[in-house]
Amino acid sequence: MELKFLAKEEGFAKINALGKARKPFLFIVSFDKEKIYAKELASLDKEIAYSFNSYPKEQGKKSFLIKYPPSFHTYCNAFSKVIQEIKNGNTYLLNLTFKSKITTSLSLKEIFTYAKAPFKLLINDSFVCFSPEKFIEIDNNQISTYPMKGTIDASIPNAKEKILNNKKELAEHTMIVDLMRNDLNMVGIKTKVDSFRYIDKIKAGNKELLQVSSKISATLPSNWHENIGTILDTLTPAGSISGTPKKKTIEIIKEVENYDRGFYTGIFGLFDGKSLISAVMIRAISKEKNSLFYYSGGGITLDSNAKDEYQELIDKIYIPL
Repeated sequence: MELKFLAKEEGFAKINALGKARKPFLFIVSFDKEKIYAKELASLDKEIAYSFNSYPKEQGKKSFLIKYPPSFHTYCNAFSKVIQEIKNGNTYLLNLTFKSKITTSLSLKEIFTYAKAPFKLLINDSFVCFSPEKFIEIDNNQISTYPMKGTIDASIPNAKEKILNNKKELAEHTMIVDLMRNDLNMVGIKTKVDSFRYIDKIKAGNKELLQVSSKISATLPSNWHENIGTILDTLTPAGSISGTPKKKTIEIIKEVENYDRGFYTGIFGLFDGKSLISAVMIRAISKEKNSLFYYSGGGITLDSNAKDEYQELIDKIYIPL
């Protein structure tokens, strides 16, 4: 049976209705918000599988992953266009991404089962996500978001100090925190930055990466559950995977990337009747006509270096087993 996805207006209206009824449900929102899935957990389609903060018991699943990233020349063409848009004042930070063909010994279902990531989603054996990035969580009328921006190979000497003291990384992260703080101001009050630039260590295939995140929170009205769809519509796409200013940057992304992100960099989440948790769909693979494609990229600012950004795109192609 083919899954039914709703268009933007109908999808967010259904999310509002499910929240108002306090029925536990799963939701999935594509990057462009034109494909929305929202269904009660009691009647969830068998083509959907999800996992929140539940890690696999099996250790060290053996597999191989071969990467076929776009050429550096192809990357530079898009990178140069983004830099020109920045110089023109149309964007200050843009998350530039590409599709890379891959081959692996694992099926998408096996990747979903064995990948060590806090947030995982499998759609109809055609898309799998194993994301380290939380989007928003809501509990006791408190909404929090956790933008992740900044990555470095943990094996580099003094890696933590290097990324935290890197001026380009600091500027990029600060812009996203400011954007997300403004976004939360649109749905809540008493917005504050609870933690600025803390480090998480994550497995990236046979290496480890350090990733930089922040926590921002605000207070919601007590009837927030009646407006979950409206809140999600206001806050998406996530700032960490789009850029700033958001509206114009998204327009540039669609022109420069020249492909449809689909569910990649969208969001998915769970409302249990009382609280909500969600994630940004980074670290994702899609299947198209028996070929597999891995999505990756990074934030571009005026101080970005094309070779460094290209290498980051390649480094982010991994399955955390």
